Amino acid sequence: MDITTDTQKPTPSPSPTAQPPATGDKSAGRGVTRPGDRIFLGLSRGSGILVLVIMAAIAAFLTYRAVLAIGEDEANFFTTFEWNPTGSPPEFGIAVLVYGTVVSSVIAMAIAVPVSVGIALFITHYAPRKLGGLIGYVIDLLAAVPSIVYGLWGALVLVPHLDGLYGWLDTYLGWTGIFEWNGGAGRSLFTVGILLAIMILPIITNVSREVFRQVPRMHEEAALALGATRWEVIRMSVLPFGRSGVISASMLGLGRALGETMAVAMVLSPTFDISASLLDPGGGTFAQNIASKFNEATEMGRDALIASGLVLFVITLLVNGGARMIIARRKEYSGANA
Repeated sequence: MDITTDTQKPTPSPSPTAQPPATGDKSAGRGVTRPGDRIFLGLSRGSGILVLVIMAAIAAFLTYRAVLAIGEDEANFFTTFEWNPTGSPPEFGIAVLVYGTVVSSVIAMAIAVPVSVGIALFITHYAPRKLGGLIGYVIDLLAAVPSIVYGLWGALVLVPHLDGLYGWLDTYLGWTGIFEWNGGAGRSLFTVGILLAIMILPIITNVSREVFRQVPRMHEEAALALGATRWEVIRMSVLPFGRSGVISASMLGLGRALGETMAVAMVLSPTFDISASLLDPGGGTFAQNIASKFNEATEMGRDALIASGLVLFVITLLVNGGARMIIARRKEYSGANA
């Protein structure tokens, strides 16, 4: 018997049914068919929808009460320099509040952003590890201080000790009219801007610090290998990479500056007027005006305050929307430019 004829028989090809099943189910590949994933997806989607519903409800409430107030207002709501909703007839406007809110926030940002970015760069690229950790800890403590404490410190310490600065500004920059000082108390928009700058400095510093720490190490090492100095490394690698992060941090700080209430109310003079000089007492902000007059306001007065709150709500949305547009244009956030 020839044994080789049996051992050399061709092996049969595998049946198509023996092949592993195709993984064409996209939902199974994404894992959304699992109960835990479906629950998490539902909670996430519901949370997003809930936020939109809450925002829409707030906007609807503010709009309804604002329409009632503006309908009774006998003056121009946007250009009037008077706030007398209980008068006969009621006359009130937000011109002073818009001016005070914008000016104090701009002063705060002009002071806080450069200082905050400088502190963040010092912590991440210059200071020794222990010193940087200590400074970061102090900055974190500043962020935890309540607003009322800042207000007390501003009213009892900051305001009485600004005479020297105000006198210097009046001597050298008083000719501009913006820094002209008549020797009065320092309860002005400039003082409010300084206080707000101190309050928003921890927010901008902490966010900027974390962004600068995310700079790819290879970018810095490549710049150093080419002979760049420490400042050139920061200018060419760190700042371009963290630009969008600094913008986001600044917008967070600006949001607090726009809506700060008690600290501003304790420092700013209650005079409802506009002065060409930033050092003169007077002015007002939306949040400060609402906080100081809401408890004693009548029904009409509260509607007027809610109308001013609607304007602040719109300003905040526009600021955040503008920040998002600026960040969206920075597609190279994932890398640095030379």
